Amino acid sequence: MDLAYIPSPSSGAIHLGPLPLRGYALCIILGVFVAVWYGNKRWIARGGTAGTVADIAVWAVPFGLVGGRLYHVITDYQLYFSDGKNWVDAFKIWEGGLGIWGAISLGAVGAWIGCRRRGIPLPAWADALAPGIAFAQAIGRWGNWFNQELYGKPTDLPWALEISEGPNRVAGTYHPTFLYESLWCVAVALLVIWADRRFKLGHGRAFALYVAGYCAGRAWIEYLRVDEAHEVLGLRLNVWTALIVFVLAVVYIVVSARLRPGREEIVEPGAPGAGDGTAADGDGSADSGTDAASGDGAADDEDGAGGGAGDGKSGTGNRGAAAEAGTQP
Repeated sequence: MDLAYIPSPSSGAIHLGPLPLRGYALCIILGVFVAVWYGNKRWIARGGTAGTVADIAVWAVPFGLVGGRLYHVITDYQLYFSDGKNWVDAFKIWEGGLGIWGAISLGAVGAWIGCRRRGIPLPAWADALAPGIAFAQAIGRWGNWFNQELYGKPTDLPWALEISEGPNRVAGTYHPTFLYESLWCVAVALLVIWADRRFKLGHGRAFALYVAGYCAGRAWIEYLRVDEAHEVLGLRLNVWTALIVFVLAVVYIVVSARLRPGREEIVEPGAPGAGDGTAADGDGSADSGTDAASGDGAADDEDGAGGGAGDGKSGTGNRGAAAEAGTQP
């Protein structure tokens, strides 16, 4: 008998009177909100205009949801198109099933469209949003907890996840891989925030660091999972995907740093203060003319992770310094 374990919810929905609110959908919505909110703070600190991140997210989020669902359906087609299955279930996104690889890929297409319409460089926008995306993934993974899905191998560890009997699952206690990935994503977000402050990452390198960091964790977490998946040379498809994308992200960081060192001085042409050497942080203050590293800048404001982690940063350049404030399958 297990003395301790993480209980699973008896239902995947939260009922608000007569209205059911799907836990999975709620986690996705909260994650998107956090990503846009925190990305907006970072964008303003870089010299951009308030609301620009949300305007581009209007393009990126729908594309990302479609891409995430397409990746899941294509790579797990047997769940919807094999004998005895109903292909209509492929459209029931609230029941779970979003592939992060497809969500990021097609979401990037939507973001590119939005950035192009606003005359904004996509890499700069992606850098501002990177830690927010990681925080969003950390929140979104709790949707798997509501659905009792994507858990790992059986275990009797104190933090084991209790799974009840149901379709395609056997009652028992398992590794809570959703929790492992959620915590890993928080760590990746904090890593990006620190590295961005320390090294002043630009031209898409903060986003590439997020991608590399996420892939490093996804590879070993995926190895623990026991849900049905396609394999190549004895490894799950998502493990191979994580390894390949990790290498590509690292190569991008190295090559980009050599070809385009430093950070963009202007991220949004025409924005108030663009190019005049100042940018307001989350408290409305401004720094200019100095290069402050982590811990010794007057604009340093850091609250931590999850509930709105923040970081303050002042950048260098002829145009002055920018103060910056700042948590899938």
